[in-house]
Amino acid sequence: MSIARSIGLFVLAALAEIGGAWLIWQGWREHRGVLWIAGGIIALGAYGFVASLQEDPNFGRILAAYGGIFVAGSLAWGMVVDKFRPDRWDLIGAAICLAGVAVIMYAPRG
Repeated sequence: MSIARSIGLFVLAALAEIGGAWLIWQGWREHRGVLWIAGGIIALGAYGFVASLQEDPNFGRILAAYGGIFVAGSLAWGMVVDKFRPDRWDLIGAAICLAGVAVIMYAPRG
């Protein structure tokens, strides 16, 4: 699997998981209703399937690496959707997480 395809799957997984959690948040906390919650549940289920498309056979490795994508993706989602403005520490933390993703997923292995 190419690195580009792997990154694409991570981005798609992040959109599904973060979007699903956001839909549930909107449905419950913002009182938008059960259809928003149902959409969130479906999106969260889609996340699980997308994550399983990564080539690496190790669930723990995929999920650990995805954690870094989730951190950076959550900040990006907040910026785009909720107009959240991360501070420099948020950005530094996200960069560290993405560096961890690169090491976990794409470092040469024997």
